[in-house]
Amino acid sequence: MAERMLKFTVTPRATPEKREAEARAHDFHEIYRDFIDAKAAEQASRCSQCGVPFCQTHCPLHNNIPDWLRMTAEGRLEEAYALSQATNAMPEICGRICPQDRLCEGNCVIEQSGHGTVTIGAVERYLSDKAWEEGWVRPLAAARDRGQSVGIIGAGPAGLAAAERLREQGYAVTVYDRHDRPGGLLVYGIPGFKLEKDVVERRTRRLAEGGVEYVLGFEVGRDATLQQLRERHDAVLIATGVYKARELSVPGAGSEGVVAALDYLIASNRKGLGDTVPEFDDGRLNADGKHVVVIGGGDTAMDCVRTAIRQGATSVTCLYRRDRENMPGSDREVANAIEEGVIFEWLAAPKAVTGEALKAAGLKAARMRLGAPDASGRQSPEEIPGADFDLKADLVIKALGFDPEDLQTALEAHDLDVTRWGTVKADLRNLMTSIPGVFAAGDIVRGASLVVWAIRDGRDAADAIHRYLAAHARADALQPAE
Repeated sequence: MAERMLKFTVTPRATPEKREAEARAHDFHEIYRDFIDAKAAEQASRCSQCGVPFCQTHCPLHNNIPDWLRMTAEGRLEEAYALSQATNAMPEICGRICPQDRLCEGNCVIEQSGHGTVTIGAVERYLSDKAWEEGWVRPLAAARDRGQSVGIIGAGPAGLAAAERLREQGYAVTVYDRHDRPGGLLVYGIPGFKLEKDVVERRTRRLAEGGVEYVLGFEVGRDATLQQLRERHDAVLIATGVYKARELSVPGAGSEGVVAALDYLIASNRKGLGDTVPEFDDGRLNADGKHVVVIGGGDTAMDCVRTAIRQGATSVTCLYRRDRENMPGSDREVANAIEEGVIFEWLAAPKAVTGEALKAAGLKAARMRLGAPDASGRQSPEEIPGADFDLKADLVIKALGFDPEDLQTALEAHDLDVTRWGTVKADLRNLMTSIPGVFAAGDIVRGASLVVWAIRDGRDAADAIHRYLAAHARADALQPAE
């Protein structure tokens, strides 16, 4: 055991300094400052080097966290980065946006013993940013050309993670995406104050420089059918994610001024990237000067309320039907939102959007209480009779979650089996769909989930595709010559 470790009894937990709420609420820059070298080493030295590292077992990628923390504490930073990226295609992104409080840090042994968790995410971000600065991030190196190609539908985290791994194994890889930049929700869905876009762009650029081809502005079903992609490639991976917004089922929900969370976030991110966004410029997807109500309690809702603050909203309220302890989103994000001026109405649910069809003016809401547990074990919210209240609302943002699009219709692939929820059915042993040679990974299989799970699924799918194509190549080689 290195003498530099086990400092958790004498060194208190510390996180990177946050910019003051008053300052950060006026821009879209990331809110956390970087660790300096000494502070990163100090915090890494708090790791207890557990015999059974719960941080690692609760990381979807099973990152070797204790070892790279030890290397960081010892000053072996390049080795630490190499180990961290061995299991993670995007460590600097996960270090920024993973809900560590629910995953690695939330299961840290010293956290459970009352000493405060190791700041794993901050050290991961520090290592990765240091690697880019020092040139330790090596170009993507492809193995010997296998003469086989893979088409990937979707340039989000699952598709990009799969593309990297397949290219390293020697396959020609083409990634198709409907947007005009690769990155998916990393670019268009997550605000810059959590993930600045140059962090994503340098990863996608590395893939392009390593031979991954992007075909952008390309929508499968409109520009080509799934069958046509199958004819172009030896295997196809569906990694489209889930984008269809769940609807708000109350009177007035169709009024102008009631918008989907993803439409709102995409408009904001595009504007930040310098694009022309008519819906933002004419005010439809811009919170400036408005009373904003966001309905929902997940991380997307937190992204929306914090974006509205930065756009200059007059007031921002988050309406959630359960209490804070039962919110699905990160408690860290809730705390950041409160610091920045967001008002939370816990145990409250919408009853109607008031105003006119052409202009929302407010929201009527009901007070709720938690009743008996539902099928999942969570207490079901129930309305308190006679406890309605009103909120001003020029802009109502629906952040109620996402469902899959109708891929059978969109891809013109009616032989593609889907579940009753609309997600793609994939064999859990190899991630192959009902169509031979067509695989699926990420949210389109598991439902709306975390970026880190999408990366894990993309890597698993790449390995499954490799086994499939290698087996077919061997079978072809054994065929007698004609």
